[in-house]
Amino acid sequence: MSKLLIIEDEIAIADLEKDYLELSGFEVEVETTGDIGLERALNEEFDLIILDLMLPNIDGFEICKRIREVKNIPILMVSAKKEDIDKIRGLGLGADDYITKPFSPSELVARVKAHIARYERLIGSGVKENDVIEIRGLKIDKTARRVFLNEEEKIFTTKEFDLLTFLAENPNHVYTKEELFREIWDMESIGDIATVTVHIKKIREKIEYNTSKPQYIETIWGVGYRFKV
Repeated sequence: MSKLLIIEDEIAIADLEKDYLELSGFEVEVETTGDIGLERALNEEFDLIILDLMLPNIDGFEICKRIREVKNIPILMVSAKKEDIDKIRGLGLGADDYITKPFSPSELVARVKAHIARYERLIGSGVKENDVIEIRGLKIDKTARRVFLNEEEKIFTTKEFDLLTFLAENPNHVYTKEELFREIWDMESIGDIATVTVHIKKIREKIEYNTSKPQYIETIWGVGYRFKV
């Protein structure tokens, strides 16, 4: 049974989320303050975290940043804020998804199931040992889900790793944002393809010597992206 942590200060919303998720077979824990939620997220094992942005003591942005420094489990941000800048900031800090209040509980459950299912597939036993991609100083260890640039490890979120690996496994193929979103996020009917742009930017910051002249992930203007070899 997958174990989830909800960090949400509005008790009525947290209880509603908890009820629907438990009915769907998840084990759910709830914390209503940012500091305690962060402490539990860092020190206990959870399969996914549902994280509100506006929290007492520590906001959701800081919590997401701190979790991402040490863990790559899925993080689903929840907020009443509809501004794109908040969504972009949250995704840029490493969140895997962003859902705006008010939302239907069934949509939340669908997104949680999709993220956990994909995460479990990717860390499962189906990956061959020592399955490594090496291109011009960039090393992607698919087995350990680790990335190295000139022997220096770079920390990647789950979706950043998935996106980089997919592009590297299909070099010189140009993919549209829509194609990448369907392939990596596995949720064609929900979500925002702007997520792809944000994740490409974060990947470039980690592996490119000059992000304005990328040597690995190239932008094909008006079309999408391709990995150069």
